Amino acid sequence: MQKQDYMALAAELGSLLKLQSPALAITFSGTAPSAVPVYEGDRPSPTADGRTGKVSAGCVFWMKAANRTFTTVPEDHGNCSVGSLTHGLKTLEEVTDKGDIAALLAAGWVSEAIFPKIPVVKTRPQYITYGPLAETPLVPDVVLLRINAKEAMVLAEALADLRFEGKPQCHIIPMAKEETQVAISVGCMLSRVRTALPNTEMTCAIPGGRLMEVIEGLRQSGAADEAVAVYASEDARRFR
Repeated sequence: MQKQDYMALAAELGSLLKLQSPALAITFSGTAPSAVPVYEGDRPSPTADGRTGKVSAGCVFWMKAANRTFTTVPEDHGNCSVGSLTHGLKTLEEVTDKGDIAALLAAGWVSEAIFPKIPVVKTRPQYITYGPLAETPLVPDVVLLRINAKEAMVLAEALADLRFEGKPQCHIIPMAKEETQVAISVGCMLSRVRTALPNTEMTCAIPGGRLMEVIEGLRQSGAADEAVAVYASEDARRFR
């Protein structure tokens, strides 16, 4: 698709769902995308186990990308072992001895048995590019939405195979990329604290290749929802 197509698709997606935050494009690549600036920022001194990055976790890039497009390298994501795992930047063997994993296990937040089951990006990317869908210069692997409960309801009505997921929040990215699965995450405490995602919001990952299918589903279900809303509003007047 051309850039102008994504601009139109982003506008329609925002209109159909009444999005309060712009849809994001996330693209994994083996070479540096041309004319896309790198994410600027310093990496703090590493922890005792060697972890550091330009942000505290890869999910923080979702918030940074609401207004601008940038590309990142694996080292930028290195502070969060969970995100490094889900995004294919590190293997399970490379993160099991990290301090943040130990903290999650000690808190009882997850068990060791869950880690081999977490979806991951299969091919290690050299670059991950983030930015508003409307201005993406690349074909996105994943379209990420920040949504509320009503918007989740509308998506559930439009898509028969929509999945609802829990922690870790970032595993819906490989679900969309590798399994072509549209997935909503109710979020996780690790990500909510690091991103300051509002309590009223959750996230949805759409495979880039299914974006038109999702929009078409929203068009069809939206017409039915509008008709039901008119009926319910008129019927409710009897009780005022």
